[in-house]
Amino acid sequence: MIGFVHGDEARAYPHDILDWHEIINDRVGDANISVTYCPLTGTGIGWNREIDGKVTTFGVSGLLYNSNLIPYDRNTGSNWSQIRLDCVNGELRGKEVEVFPLVETTWLTWKEMYPSTSVVSRNTGHNRSYGRYPYGNYRTDHDYLIFPVANEDDRFQSKERVLGIVQSGSVRVYSFAGFGDKVTVINDELNGRDVVVAGNKEDNFMVSYINDPGDGSTLSFSAVQEQYPVVMTDGEGNMWDVSGRAVAGPRKDARLSPAPSFMGYWFSFAAFYPDLTIYGDS
Repeated sequence: MIGFVHGDEARAYPHDILDWHEIINDRVGDANISVTYCPLTGTGIGWNREIDGKVTTFGVSGLLYNSNLIPYDRNTGSNWSQIRLDCVNGELRGKEVEVFPLVETTWLTWKEMYPSTSVVSRNTGHNRSYGRYPYGNYRTDHDYLIFPVANEDDRFQSKERVLGIVQSGSVRVYSFAGFGDKVTVINDELNGRDVVVAGNKEDNFMVSYINDPGDGSTLSFSAVQEQYPVVMTDGEGNMWDVSGRAVAGPRKDARLSPAPSFMGYWFSFAAFYPDLTIYGDS
């Protein structure tokens, strides 16, 4: 499932529903969010539905590029590339997406982090076989792509789930191999910006943020264990949760800006960003 936290509200968006509908337009507190999910590339990204001061909703165009979802916004009918995070055709061509931070993990982990979370209901008004994956063995067969892609890269298996950060034209991918069975934190730099990545292989999540608490400073983060939703602390003694919010310490209620990042199948990052780097590669 995919989780979103805004203010004191947490909401879960199950893959069981997203596999069929691909986009859920929602409002959580004052956040107008569109959870876009492409089952063929395994990419779930939260988009801000407010564009140039106007709130819109996104729909599924039925088009694909490199096996990836092409949404359209209903205000202008413009087409957008989910993985490129920009508008590729129409009135808003060239406009970049503003992203919300999401957490893709198991229901068990999310429920431990946010016991009071709400969950999108299966009572959608549509007759779908929720709970039955509609693409057969697609998720597990690494040799099976329904559609060809522009670039292939065998450094990982094609359907391995990785986290990719897209930062001003530079892309870096992080795999679960770099994380242990406890929370692990990586302080990194990408294209001139300090970033922090937190993850746990056993609990099946990776998230990333710009290392800037809002005042232009850079913090040194380290992992916190067994205090979900808190996953890291810093040299000042602040405690940060998985949504990038300081929940205790001198910076309480400060927020880290989300790095433009998302989980997805390895082949999809390689197809769109052939010049990407992999964290840990020499």
